[in-house]
Amino acid sequence: MLVPLALAAALAVAGLALAGIYRGELAARLFAAAAVASVAVGLAARRLPAWTAAPLSVLALAGYLVLAVRVSARDGGVPGPVPALAADALRNGIPRLLTATLPVEPEPDTVAVPVVAVWLAGLAAAELALRYRRVLLGYAPVVTVYAAALYLVGPTARLGLWQPLAVAGSCAVALAASARPQPTGPPPGLTRSQRMTLRTRLAAGALAGLTAVVGLAAAVGPGVAGRVGHRPTDPRRYVTPPRVDSLDEDPLVRLSGWALNKDQPLMDVTLSGARAPATRIRLGVLSDYDGVTWRVGATYRDAGRILTPASFPSGPTVTQRITVDELDGRLLPAVAVARRVDGVRVAYDADSGTVALPSGLRTGLAYTVVSREPTVDVNLLPAADVPAGPPVARYLALGATVPPELQRLADQVSQGAAGAYQRAGALEQFLSEHYTLVSDAPSGHAYPNLTFFLFGPRTAGGQRGTSEQFAASFAVLARIMGLPSRVVVGFHIHGSGTVRGADAYAWPEVLFTGVGWVPFDPLPQPNSTPRPVEDDFRPRPSPTVAPPSVAPTPSVSVGPVSPHPSRPAAPRAAGGTPAGTVLAGVGSGLFIVLVLFLATVPVLRRAQRRRRLYRGDPPARIAGAWQEVLDGLRLAGAPAPVHLSVTEVAAHALRTAAPPAHVRPGPRLPVPPLDDLAGLVNVVGFAPGSPADAEARRAAAQAVAYVGELRARRPWWRRLLWTADPRPLRWSRKRPRVP
Repeated sequence: MLVPLALAAALAVAGLALAGIYRGELAARLFAAAAVASVAVGLAARRLPAWTAAPLSVLALAGYLVLAVRVSARDGGVPGPVPALAADALRNGIPRLLTATLPVEPEPDTVAVPVVAVWLAGLAAAELALRYRRVLLGYAPVVTVYAAALYLVGPTARLGLWQPLAVAGSCAVALAASARPQPTGPPPGLTRSQRMTLRTRLAAGALAGLTAVVGLAAAVGPGVAGRVGHRPTDPRRYVTPPRVDSLDEDPLVRLSGWALNKDQPLMDVTLSGARAPATRIRLGVLSDYDGVTWRVGATYRDAGRILTPASFPSGPTVTQRITVDELDGRLLPAVAVARRVDGVRVAYDADSGTVALPSGLRTGLAYTVVSREPTVDVNLLPAADVPAGPPVARYLALGATVPPELQRLADQVSQGAAGAYQRAGALEQFLSEHYTLVSDAPSGHAYPNLTFFLFGPRTAGGQRGTSEQFAASFAVLARIMGLPSRVVVGFHIHGSGTVRGADAYAWPEVLFTGVGWVPFDPLPQPNSTPRPVEDDFRPRPSPTVAPPSVAPTPSVSVGPVSPHPSRPAAPRAAGGTPAGTVLAGVGSGLFIVLVLFLATVPVLRRAQRRRRLYRGDPPARIAGAWQEVLDGLRLAGAPAPVHLSVTEVAAHALRTAAPPAHVRPGPRLPVPPLDDLAGLVNVVGFAPGSPADAEARRAAAQAVAYVGELRARRPWWRRLLWTADPRPLRWSRKRPRVP
């Protein structure tokens, strides 16, 4: 019993390694139970015919998979019938597992494929180690699953030695428990010189093997030891989720439409726990700007109910019950920063803390969000600095060419400001005091639109805009000043109630070191009169440039998004399946088919041999032994010609198994004879009477011994493919039992 226990323990350790990227303990329990159950089924079926093991184990796997889907769906709050959930999990499990945010929520589509992989590894390991007594070979599926688990875990793996030591220790225990005494000394019947030659070759082989192992350890050991603390590659970086639609990639362009339709009901919100009189609900965070369009540029990955933001805010907890009315798209509104979402399956971007719904919003959709509002320590702001370097490069990008008038305005506004927060405050005050908030300004936030908003004559519509122009101008000028900034699109509400088009607006945020993202409000106060823009802030006139037109140049952001590459975003709706998902599903299906093929063909071949050699009456078993010899000759690449008699075929078989002429002579076991088997085949075919049972057993022993020696003398590639070759299963249906 030590061998199956060691196999189950090693496979459970591999499952625990994979469970490291999951939230909670449910995944670890499911994987460990699959390891133990699969080995237990193999142990129970080892006394049954070999061909029954795979079907019984697959039936048990189907039952356990239904149980795992049911348990994970109940734990994750995933609605739907179990068969539909299981089918969807098997079809889309691999791409969803690779695109899920970490830690992964244990749901049907994230646990089904690992459960199947662990179970199939347990089936293969049990068959090899328990039925065929190939213990070391039986650990190959276990080690494969363990290596795949380490690769999938990637950089989130915890540094520790107990897992590989446990796998290696269980293998040592299994090998020790399955060891059998072997005869010592050279085979009988050899001369003294042959014995000496054999001992010399054995000693030389052992010494050469030891030298190779020591040399390999000396050559590879330092490099392996040096990579113990190396951060492995995350395989999720190679999986690119599809992009969102243009309106979701740039929700700024929607503000002008909502401003014109002030009474349009977008959603109903019920708040609890909010302390401030006004609450901001975020829809999208726009981090990328190329001089033409602000884009979300988020990497939305499938997530469960519990969300893990990049930074954990310490503010008050706010619970929102939101029912969608006429709001559409895939961006899911929520108070920042969302920590839990119930009622829908979402995708999540940890960097911005925003949420998307891959299937899209619809009227009547209801969900609950629990958020932690970030708090800002105002005492740290006056002396706070801003970060720099590659981590914030995207929050400072401004496109190819910055208009000189914007550069000059940023220099003028920031002149005299002592620190980063003072520069941001001066910019906020400048915009709020000099410009007018209107609801009928055209949409647009490219450089020409912002230039007209900041410097255009009031009589022609300049210096007037919606919150789109205020937020975009603040963020662009802040970046020119060296302040990492972004634009947020959302809604402001006062308590619970209906959110309408008039509640939609945009605001800028600036990133400060040690503080985080701080929102600013450059909008003018209600009923305030804007001051004229002083001449010092106006651009110098250029006689070669025509004056701006009455209406600002519309931004290309009203159309499709710019082809400039941005970070991947949320998955598309169910109407179109991404090519990466299709390839991943096809690849996983082909992998499962290959594993089943490699596990099934040897089992069927072994069942065929048992049926030929050990079942039926003695004549049938003798004929089956002869067919084993004929199949072995075919697999060796030297089939017996059909015109030869049985005795001539036996002579041909002996010549085939003999060593080639170029091989140096030395001590070698003789080729097992086939004389008795050939005589019994002639008796069965031509002589009256029936052979005895002992003669049938002798014929089977000769056939097994000959085929085993024939295989051992073939090249390594023929030996590797020998047991996995399915052709003998077809040959037996095309040939009579006695040649």
